[in-house]
Formats: sequence, C-alpha cells, structure tokens
Amino acid sequence: MTQTAIPCTVMRGGTSKGLYFKLSDLPEDIATRDAVLLAAMGSPDPRQIDGMGGAHPLTSKIAVVGPSTHPDADVDYLFLQAVVDEARIDAGQNCGNLLAGVGPFAIEEGLLTPKDGVTNVRINMLNTDSLAVAAIQTPGGQVRYDGEARIDGVPGTAAPIPIDFLDVAGSSCGALLPTGAARDVVDGIELTAIDNGMPVVVMRASDFGKTGYETPEELEADAELKARVEAIRLQIGPRMNLGDVTKKTVPKMCLIAPAQHGGAVCTRNFIPHRVHEAIGVFGAVSVATACVLPGSVADGVAKIADPSSIDVEHPTGFFTVAMETALEGGELKVRRAALLRTARRLMRGEVYVPASVWDGSR
Repeated sequence: MTQTAIPCTVMRGGTSKGLYFKLSDLPEDIATRDAVLLAAMGSPDPRQIDGMGGAHPLTSKIAVVGPSTHPDADVDYLFLQAVVDEARIDAGQNCGNLLAGVGPFAIEEGLLTPKDGVTNVRINMLNTDSLAVAAIQTPGGQVRYDGEARIDGVPGTAAPIPIDFLDVAGSSCGALLPTGAARDVVDGIELTAIDNGMPVVVMRASDFGKTGYETPEELEADAELKARVEAIRLQIGPRMNLGDVTKKTVPKMCLIAPAQHGGAVCTRNFIPHRVHEAIGVFGAVSVATACVLPGSVADGVAKIADPSSIDVEHPTGFFTVAMETALEGGELKVRRAALLRTARRLMRGEVYVPASVWDGSR
C-alpha cells in the first residue's frame, strides 16, 4: 500500500469551497493530522497541483466535524486553513462560509437525525468557543440543496441556510473592542479594532490615498499599500490579544469607503495578504458592528438607514447582516447577529495521501 484513502466530502459553503471530514476519519495526533491535510490539499505549492486545493485561500479550506463536546450543541466544527504556499495549517480563525455546509454534512453523514421540514443544527465552533444555529431545509428528512435563495459571489440559486450567531462577540480577542477603545492610531492611521466573530481592523481607504472602489487585483498589485497595511497589522495584533500575528491569518484588514450601491458601507478586505473577492461571513459581521459603533472610524463613512439590517458592499455584491444591538452603560452590546448563506455538496468519496504521511492508524 503506497497511499491511504480517507473519506471526504467536497462542499461549497457560502462563497468558499473546502474539504469536509468527520473527526473519526482523521489522525488523533494533531501534527500527523496537519501533515495529512497538507498532503490532501497539495500545500505547499502555489498551484496546489498535487492535491485538492484551488490555489487560493478561499478554496484551500477544511472543515472537521464530529460529535458535540458542548452540552447545548449537536456537533463540533473545527475550521482549518491550509496555507497555499507554506507547509502550515492555521486554526486561529473561524470560517462562516464553510460553516454553512456543516449542517448538511452532519446530516448526510448521520451525525444527527433530521426532522421533516427544517432541522435546526446547533454547531459548537471550536475555533472561537461559540455557538451558531443553522436552519437546514430537510423535507422528508432529506437535505434539500435546490431553492430560490441567491447570495452574491455564487452563481444561480439554492436552498436558504439562515445562520444565527449566539455569542461571538469577543470570541477570538476576549472583548468586542480588544484594545478597549473604539478608535486607535497606528502609523498615523486611525482604525477600529473589533471582534464580533472575526478579528478585523477597520480603516478608511481615503487615509491610504485610495478610493476604496479599486478591484482586488489593483490593490494586490500595490506593493507599497500592502506593506503599509501589513505593518499596521503586525503592530495592532498584540494589542488585540492575538500575540505575534506574523504567521497568523488574523486580524483581517478592511478598508472602508462610502457605499456605492445603496448599502451601508463599501469594503475591500485583506485576508490578510490576499484581497478577498467578496468578504468573509464573520468579517462582514464585525464590519457591520463597527458601522453601528459610536466613535468608530466608520462614523462619517457608513450610512445606516436601518441598524437591524446592514448591507455591507464588497467587490462582487453585498452581504446583509441582521443585527440587534443596544447601548448598555455606554458600551455597545450585540444581542443578535444573523445572516443568510447557501451550500451544496459537490462530491463525496475518498481523498488519497501518501502512506508515508499516514498509514491510516489512529
């Protein structure tokens, strides 16, 4: 035997795509697990030609799903980012796009019993020690993938998957405002460091001499801009309780500008070294929260018509975040954050890794 076969499902979750594994099908040892996942993805290689990765952070993602270790959840979900051109698996963030596929995957794999109609799957997100509830359409006890829901960044329509986030404020940094302030200054740039499910640094595009409407390709080609943004990221990371972020994929860096198409704000997101063609789920939630935060850098940039429904514009459309917030003792409290995603199972089978990496024993 020269290769080891591992059960695997390829799913589109939101605007991302990744490999979904059951926890029981992977090695228990974390170092061995990571080596297996790197081999499965084909990292490190800019094209990931010898694996299943798509040569981009948005298509080099992994979901590991298993029985819940939380008393109030149905399943556990661990998100892992395979770095494309490094031999590194990063567990330092969550992914709300792949989260959309966790409920369907768990049902398909028999990790919970579906109801006839709609099955609410309570998901324990291990990366951030927080909970989400995904409503999965299950007529006749079968996952339904077709439907009329449309999300920007995905062609066609699919069955809607509404997701409610129950306790994500400060889940990575320990506080909604990890620096203790709504506004900080680094290298002469005003910013808001915020964590409502994803650590994000929000900055005005105009402060960098940009409109905020540039294409991702134009921003990625600007070496001076990327260097300035990264220098700020490395300095603010420790102040956000994230430690040395040199080798981490958080915080994300977001440039904002006035909305162009009737939304609340326009965004361009560094994730952190590539520029997102859209915006991540939790990134959108954090940016939307900054838009309703008194004193943030979004003051004077964002226009909020309805604080309960905030449209965050991005290069390929917009993302609607349902919010319920309140000012308590002068502090912003997030009572609810929810959004709509879709997902589709693309393939189910086995992914092969060299037996020299793992022989299949646990």
